[in-house]
Amino acid sequence: MTAIRVEALRKSHGRFEAVKGISFEVAAGEVFALLGRNGAGKTTTVEVLAGFLRPDGGSVRVLGHDPSAERAEVRRRTGIMLQEAGFFPDLTVAATVDAWRGFTAAPRPRDEALELAGLAGRAGVRVRQLSGGEKRRLDLALALLGRPDVLFLDEPTTGMDPEGRAATWELVRELARRGTAVLLTTHYLEEAQRLASAMAIMDGGEIVASGGMAETLAARGGRVSFRLPAGVAPAALPLPVTVDGDEAVCRAEDPDLAAQTLLSWAAERGLRLPGLEVRAATLEDLFLDLPKSAR
Repeated sequence: MTAIRVEALRKSHGRFEAVKGISFEVAAGEVFALLGRNGAGKTTTVEVLAGFLRPDGGSVRVLGHDPSAERAEVRRRTGIMLQEAGFFPDLTVAATVDAWRGFTAAPRPRDEALELAGLAGRAGVRVRQLSGGEKRRLDLALALLGRPDVLFLDEPTTGMDPEGRAATWELVRELARRGTAVLLTTHYLEEAQRLASAMAIMDGGEIVASGGMAETLAARGGRVSFRLPAGVAPAALPLPVTVDGDEAVCRAEDPDLAAQTLLSWAAERGLRLPGLEVRAATLEDLFLDLPKSAR
């Protein structure tokens, strides 16, 4: 089942066209990463999907509904975690959740929401006393109150410590396993790679790369890196490499085979390849390999 469908979406802010005809789909139970540098159009896209902005062109459907024309229905079945939420600093965590529950249809119990977000032990603490990471967890607790079928997460783990980040990742995975569609925007590329099964990279309001995460990365092969032995010119190696200082990097469709070729060549000449490392392609590699204008 398709939870989010975007077709040829266009949106401008005044004379600036922020989103230029993009299309993508997110299935129920899928984590989809929408990536790109600041100003790429990600936040505008999320705001259109959440019903905060009306599109200038194209078609957007969330759970089969137009989010701008049927905002109440979409809002009832979605949760959203923005980069910044407007909390009342002197309210306690528990009071904040209770206040939000008053605006949510059939909300989770307060204690359940706090337990999911890892804040069960902080219910009596005032919001102004929370760390940045704990405020993000409170954002998440509020986004989950309505048991959403679609969840929008905008930089969800910013400010969290490693333990909080790992717990949030596991929660997102569990929500997806239960059928929630998750649209994730993040600058943490490792986070996107770990969580998302599909992705799109935006630049200048357009999608410049997209596809299934595993398939896209597998198609890029991987890399073998090592320190170039003294006196060995890069051109003498059996495979082409790029060199930065004394580090040589060989990109290959089959990095394991490339490593074997390089090691055999070195052994025949009595050489060592210090620091040799074989690594499959990562989302960071894909992102950095895009033209500079598309980052």
